[in-house]
Amino acid sequence: MIPESFIQDLLHRVDIVDLIDAHVPLKKAGANYAACCPFHNEKSPSFTVSPTKQFYHCFGCGAHGTAIGFMMEYSGMGFIDAVKDLANRAGMQVPEQEGRRREASDGPRTVDLVEAMTQAAQFYREQLKASPKAIDYLKQRGLTGEIAARFGMGYAPPNGLRESSLDYNDPRLTAAGLLKTGDDGRRYDYFRDRVMIPIINPKGEVIAFGGRIIGPGEPKYLNSPETPLFEKGRELFGLPQARVALRETDTAIVVEGYMDVIALAQHGVGNAVATLGTATTATHVQKLLRQVDRIVFCFDGDNAGRKAAWRALENSLEALPEQKTIGFVFLPEEHDPDSYVREFGKDAFNRMVAQATPLSDFLLRELGRQCDLTSAEGKAKLVADAKPLLQKLQTPLLRLQLVKRLAEISGFSQTEVERLCELRTIAPPAPARAPRQSPAATFMKKLIRLILQKPALALRLPIDALPGDLPETRTLRRLVTTVRDMAEDGGAPPAYAPLLERLRAGEDDALLRAAASDLMHEPFAEDEIESEFAGTLDKFARDAQTSEIDALKAKARALGVAGLSADEKARYVALLSTHGNRSRETPEAS
Repeated sequence: MIPESFIQDLLHRVDIVDLIDAHVPLKKAGANYAACCPFHNEKSPSFTVSPTKQFYHCFGCGAHGTAIGFMMEYSGMGFIDAVKDLANRAGMQVPEQEGRRREASDGPRTVDLVEAMTQAAQFYREQLKASPKAIDYLKQRGLTGEIAARFGMGYAPPNGLRESSLDYNDPRLTAAGLLKTGDDGRRYDYFRDRVMIPIINPKGEVIAFGGRIIGPGEPKYLNSPETPLFEKGRELFGLPQARVALRETDTAIVVEGYMDVIALAQHGVGNAVATLGTATTATHVQKLLRQVDRIVFCFDGDNAGRKAAWRALENSLEALPEQKTIGFVFLPEEHDPDSYVREFGKDAFNRMVAQATPLSDFLLRELGRQCDLTSAEGKAKLVADAKPLLQKLQTPLLRLQLVKRLAEISGFSQTEVERLCELRTIAPPAPARAPRQSPAATFMKKLIRLILQKPALALRLPIDALPGDLPETRTLRRLVTTVRDMAEDGGAPPAYAPLLERLRAGEDDALLRAAASDLMHEPFAEDEIESEFAGTLDKFARDAQTSEIDALKAKARALGVAGLSADEKARYVALLSTHGNRSRETPEAS
């Protein structure tokens, strides 16, 4: 684990402009530098690098990060390797004996679990080198030592972690899902006599394992249980390793198992990922479509594969934006991706992906299979079955196409299909408007931008007084808490780059990226920051007073003047006297 202080020193020493310019030639553009984005195809430069903030941001695809993030995204490195690479460039020695603190929202428990998982992964890798049985199994699957190393593969011996240097009574091992407690109170290894595949998060941390049994036995594949580190509905296996290939192909291939991902990578198909013992979720789809414009689900051609594909379709509809596409590939029944690519090779597999069935075709075909389209009843059933799916779909243009095709197949008119499915009349989309936001959300976003530009303000912000439970409020609280945490570590508020690195890949990522984008477009003038900060706080105070006055007035109307206590009446009068722009009416007058 790498200490936080070292990360801050490293980011201070590495000039992100020099680093990125060595890979992507930059041109001066005002106070910043610009280039065509290396993470998506574009003709006009929208990729901007800030020398003062030491971060990059693409206004086209949203790519955003520090020097560490750039090395991870551009070179496909894990977090640790990216830090080591940059440290080597800066002539610094990486200290690994200390525990690196994570986000304040995670707390020390998460750090401890990550450390335990890292040590377990190292033990499993060492055991693989010493196990001829496990090595022979991987060779039989056609895997090389290079691909095994790339995915960090290992082996859990029959005695499990009892053979390691880890303390078997350490509660972290149970909390991380490495051990389980039996009915007799004794501890047992969750993984024994299995080939071990670590599951890595975007930060490069081991958060879970998948284990493949070598000999006979069930279950054939075993994933870690859900833990504070691992939520299977949010994670995708192989995503960190697939970064470069995803960028090059602009396509993500989703398969059912991690051995399929590894086998495809072995044969040169590096843009595959897998879900982890669960159906594809909307979160999985959103995560992938932030990186690519096209997802192709690749499933076995049997009934189980078709059912898995249908669940993936249902969960993709709400997450599918305009100008993104989803397709489906069904392999011959006797094949899975592993066996298919081994028998027919990379080019044959990629041709199938290129010719994948579009989501709309698969949807209509599957609905049609369940209906007798030669009868009136069957055509009515087709429209009824399509109704909940059309209502989920958030892309007006695709929904319009589906409505037209349903009308052709069913014999209903387009207007009748829209009415029967309880859809609003679908017209060409109007120019996009920014959604209306509450004043509180607007001010929260302003405070987020102010603190990102000048983190020292976080030390003066009374977070307990922040109004509401909006997403912006929660993000602001985490941001402030993180700045204060880092100030305790180093004695001074952090610069933006170390702050961004601490907050990497958290649940506040979207809001923070948007705030950083706004700051890149239009930063606050340095001589106006203090007055902007004070004015925003004053506005919060006035809004809080207004809310309190309105609440007291409403109570007086509902219960009568007698319903207010003496303290409440006094408070009401005091509020009105300090709230100059409000009416001077009293509860008695109302």
